[in-house]
Amino acid sequence: MGTGDDPVVVRHRELERYATVALKAGRIMMESGASVSVVHRGITMIARGFGVETIGLRSGYTSIAMTVHAADQTITRMLQVGRLGVNHRLDLAVRELCARAEKGGMTVEAIESELARLVRETPRHSPWFTAIAVGLACTSFGRLLGIDWLAFGPVWIAGAIGQYIRHHLLHRGVNIFIVAGAIAFLSATLGGLGAMAVQSGTVQLAMMASILLLVPGVPSTNAQTDIMDGYPTMGSARAVWVLMIMLFAATGIWFAEELLGMRG
Repeated sequence: MGTGDDPVVVRHRELERYATVALKAGRIMMESGASVSVVHRGITMIARGFGVETIGLRSGYTSIAMTVHAADQTITRMLQVGRLGVNHRLDLAVRELCARAEKGGMTVEAIESELARLVRETPRHSPWFTAIAVGLACTSFGRLLGIDWLAFGPVWIAGAIGQYIRHHLLHRGVNIFIVAGAIAFLSATLGGLGAMAVQSGTVQLAMMASILLLVPGVPSTNAQTDIMDGYPTMGSARAVWVLMIMLFAATGIWFAEELLGMRG
């Protein structure tokens, strides 16, 4: 009997396939903005559907690993995680897939095929539509902060332009912190110039409102959630990431204020 026919080897390979597909689902959820507890729950559900026991799970900022056990076989596998973003539609779709897989009856191939389909076909808003919506959100929050109606349009335009350019820069692989600083400078400058052009009385507030698109709301919430759920390492990593984004954004708006002479 060859090594390929050894039942121990065969079972080991089966466990490897189970772990890999479960980790792929977890990676998609993490990259889509899910908290660690949600990611671990989804991975465990898929493993349970295959009839194997999840002994351990570990999530880092750039990797995710699991150890599974069945009969007398135990293996540990790890996958790299890409840039963390926010895609609630995809996140919820993968969660639903995990729930179906937990009931059993789905093969590794079926789950992998469904994951690929979800990544490929889950609807996404076009960049221009997202930019317009983000600009409107910036100027709406700006009104809550106290910008006058004269600054409403300039902030909307500045936020929309900033979001559109940010989208394309990130998709071209530009460092996310550099993007945050550059977009803060660009949007604040455009918002400030626009507010000055219409003789708004709240120019500085308009500049601040124009960069609200950079506020990392979901990562901030996940950082708190992860720490409270007992994952301080991941929560702290997210918190440091949030602080870095805010630092670069603050630097960008500082340069914009210097350029427009608002710091005198």
